[in-house]
Amino acid sequence: MLKKIKLASFVCFGLAIALLLYYFLLAATPIERDTSEKEPIEYFLNLINSNSTETINKNIALIDENWEEGYQIMLIETIYFSQNNRHSGKLLKLLEKKTGKNFGYDFDKWFEWIWNKEETYPPSYFNLKAEIHKQIDPKFEKYFLNRSNTATIRLDEVRWGGVLQDGIPPLRNPKMTNALNATYLKDNATVFGIAINGDARAYPKQILAWHEMFVDTVGNEKVAGVYCTLCGTVILYKTEQNGINYEMGTSGFLYRSNKLMYDKATQSLWSTLEGEPVIGPLVGKGVQLDYLSVVTTTWGEWKKRHPDTKVLSLNTGHRRDYRDGVAYKDYFSTDELMFTVPKIDKSLKNKDEILAIRLPEESNENFAISSKFLKRNPIYRNTLGKTNFTVFTDKSGAHRVFITKKVRFKDYNQEYRAVAENNTVWQVKENYLISTTGEKLERLQSYNAFWFGYKAAFPDVTLIK
Repeated sequence: MLKKIKLASFVCFGLAIALLLYYFLLAATPIERDTSEKEPIEYFLNLINSNSTETINKNIALIDENWEEGYQIMLIETIYFSQNNRHSGKLLKLLEKKTGKNFGYDFDKWFEWIWNKEETYPPSYFNLKAEIHKQIDPKFEKYFLNRSNTATIRLDEVRWGGVLQDGIPPLRNPKMTNALNATYLKDNATVFGIAINGDARAYPKQILAWHEMFVDTVGNEKVAGVYCTLCGTVILYKTEQNGINYEMGTSGFLYRSNKLMYDKATQSLWSTLEGEPVIGPLVGKGVQLDYLSVVTTTWGEWKKRHPDTKVLSLNTGHRRDYRDGVAYKDYFSTDELMFTVPKIDKSLKNKDEILAIRLPEESNENFAISSKFLKRNPIYRNTLGKTNFTVFTDKSGAHRVFITKKVRFKDYNQEYRAVAENNTVWQVKENYLISTTGEKLERLQSYNAFWFGYKAAFPDVTLIK
């Protein structure tokens, strides 16, 4: 199918989504289900699992006779995941007949159309989703089964990303090395830098892009760093809350092209952007992870600021081509998307980088500041809720945000030195500003993202460009 062919060139590790679907679905034993009681989930499962023309025709007729608007997404996903191409044309004709739309096998258009309507799917859609996806990975079943009352996001916008649970393997307690040993990194290589309680570490993009997550203890804090390659975010979370350490992993699913995490204990799905569960038993339990600062910079700039830094070793326990620019080369080289979102906002290009600043506990305001704008304005001041902040952008293009209260700055050398309007000199440290008089101003958490993914997740965001 056209959509599957398009996706094939992007799937990690060289596995095409179409081939992966074929392998797992074909391996499943076809089970024809009793439709005498007219349970709608059975109609759709029989369409996916059966090779019998008689069974297919019978269930198409049953869906036609008992049609409800909520069947739209169920039929779209049935066609998308069907193992029998001989019958997909019949299913498509039924879908087009019932919806009045003629998108053919362009699944992006089908998804975009349905996402811009009010959600109408029945509770049984959760169990259908569980049944479909457990044939790909049995672990997927728990994400959805009997969880219709535990979702804060639309289920029809949760899409499989083409890999199994932890199929893109997180780095758990990864080996680090010192800066002198990191001869595999050029000074202009992109790294994601963190510093917690004096423990400075760099995670090169060329390595982390193959793993999309690290789970570790840094500066005596249990943390998970989550890299969503599709939406361009790297966010660092404290994983311990109220005495519970949440063991996070890669779910294999996306929401509006943003990576969804899962926790091992409950198999709840979590928002990467908000650090909270969105489907599963943890929803509504007051669980939300605190996030810490991370900076996107160059290796040369990071090691100059942090000569004692540790850096991710090539000895990850996995065999990958960790050369710079290899992972997701095709995706990063164009403005095209791998997975569509409900609406595209053309205020910026899809993958233009923005700096995301939110204080959800204080304000509903949400800022996305263009990185290009910040490079032209290396000192940028604004207010979010009641919090005055200043963004300092250094020569590498790295952004650091500080809560600057009533202090206003007039000069920044784009390295370590800033001067306030009252001529007080301040040192720009990793997690705070400090003046010659000893006053400190703390860092405000922020992260970089691609415009399209952030706008899709937060439609009401204020763009500054």
